Amino acid sequence: MAPDEGSVRVDSWVWSVRLTKTRSLAAAACRAGHVRVNGERVKPAHAVRAGDEVRLRQDGRERVVVVSQVVRKRVGAPVAAECFVDNSPPAPPQSGVPTGERDRGTGRPTKRDRRDIEQLRGW
Repeated sequence: MAPDEGSVRVDSWVWSVRLTKTRSLAAAACRAGHVRVNGERVKPAHAVRAGDEVRLRQDGRERVVVVSQVVRKRVGAPVAAECFVDNSPPAPPQSGVPTGERDRGTGRPTKRDRRDIEQLRGW
């Protein structure tokens, strides 16, 4: 796919609109198959144009965005929000998982207490 004036690399665009923290993380996500453009797994150099749907899997959730504006350089958060339409499903609710806290002054946890705490945390 030859790049033209209305397109930009997908890894660069994902980083520019602040969907990932770094461009190298965006490229790694593309190589790992976590980025899809219009339903197809893409490499980091794939061209993205206005109107394309980009799906990005990260942190256990899928972001679904439609490109509304192509940007080549990283932009501020208010400008980045205007560059895409977010069609992502809502984030799963945060569950109130017990943390296994101990009362102050009870001393160090015993081996049994430590195992109970680790079990609560899912370790």
